[in-house]
Formats: sequence, C-alpha cells, structure tokens
Amino acid sequence: MIQDLHSHSYYSFCGKDNPEELVKAAINGGIEVFGITDHNNGIGFGRRDARAASEDIIPNQYDEYILHRYFDHLTLLKEKYSDKIDLKRGIEVATNRNNIRIPKTTLPDSADISFFDYCLIEHLDYESTTTNGDIFSYAKRCGTEYVGIAHTNLFAFIESKGLDPLDYFKKMADQNIFWEMNVSYDSTHHYREHKYMLDFFENEKQQEIVRKSGVRLSIGFDGHRVEDYLPDRIKTYCKRITDCGIKMVFEN
Repeated sequence: MIQDLHSHSYYSFCGKDNPEELVKAAINGGIEVFGITDHNNGIGFGRRDARAASEDIIPNQYDEYILHRYFDHLTLLKEKYSDKIDLKRGIEVATNRNNIRIPKTTLPDSADISFFDYCLIEHLDYESTTTNGDIFSYAKRCGTEYVGIAHTNLFAFIESKGLDPLDYFKKMADQNIFWEMNVSYDSTHHYREHKYMLDFFENEKQQEIVRKSGVRLSIGFDGHRVEDYLPDRIKTYCKRITDCGIKMVFEN
C-alpha cells in the first residue's frame, strides 16, 4: 500500500493550497490512500484573527458547523476522485496548551470530531500536553475509529514513563491507535528529517517490538505546499515498512 496520511491545506493557515490541489498531486504521484489532516484550530476558527484573538474577545470554542463544513468539503473530493484515490478525511489535533504564538491551539472540550475517518494527535510528549501523557484516554475523547500519534519519538516517550514498549504498543493496537513515521522533507520544515523516524528504520530491535505488538504504522509527508511534495519519498518509506513485515493503517 502506498499511503500518505498527513497533509495540510489552506484550512490550516500554515498550508498554501486548496485541498483539491493536494488530492491531484497525490493522484499524479501514484499515492493510493491519501489523508488530509488540517489543524483543528485552523478549521475550528475559520479565520486567522479569530484564532489569535484573546479569550475574552473570542472564546476557545467552535460552532459545530465549522468542522462539518471542512469535513463536507473533503467528502465532496472523496466522491469526485473515488475512482482514482482513496481519500481519508482527517484532522490533526494540537494538545500543547502553552503555545505562545497561537494561544487557542488546543481542541475545546465541546468540539465533536468523532465523525472524521481518523485524527492525528501531536504534542503527546510535551509537558504541557492536554492529554496528560495518556493517549488512550485522549483517543477515547476524540472518538474517531482510528487515532494516530504524529511526529513523536514513542520509544523515548514510553521509556520516560517507565513502561514496557511491547505492552504499550499492544495496547495501542487493541485500541486502533497507530504510530506515524513522519517523512517530511520540505521548505516548511527547513528540510529537517525526524531523527526518531530515521532511527527506527535502522533499529531492528524496535522493528521487532512493533511487529510483534501488531500495532499499525503510517507514513506522513506532512506537506504544506504542493510544489514541495515528494511522492517518491512516500513510496520509498511505505516499501520500507512493508519490508519490515509491519502493516500500515487501513491496510487489509
């Protein structure tokens, strides 16, 4: 399976392109399963100034229709290109409550995102995370069928908690929580590669633990601009997961 489950459009504000342009780039690049995962705070507020406004002016809460409007946009694209690509409707959920640049980053308690195909959780390993380091409880709060942990060194995180990695990954597998291998290499991220991802593909012990646990992995380019997209990089790392004998999320 050739999949990319992490991409951003102009809904995230940090992304540049219309979601349809992302879908076309994925199709042209030979991607089979493609997920658009705009940031919760970009979708939920709809305007950059609203997201940045202080709590006393605009509270950190979303009108339900705003999230549905984004979801419906992706649904139209899913139907339009159904004969060319399997489009997944995702959302990336920020959990860093101390983001100075974007004060209202985190997902409001009132926001229902359960209707999305999946969500990606970021900042799990931050001290200021609203998950309190408990991905299992937070995944239930999100309510989507699949939950992914984005750009996080999970082996280091599990070790910091004094937990057994095999048991942790087994629990993830039981609850449809997958681990993202973030393979971004673009101008937005200053062509910086994630060390945890590079280390994983060189560490046979980690691969064996993941394989034995049954947890699924995903590949995500974390794209923000179509002109930076590298589908061949996606294909390379999807093959590397397959060659490790590990299954990807949404794979039969």
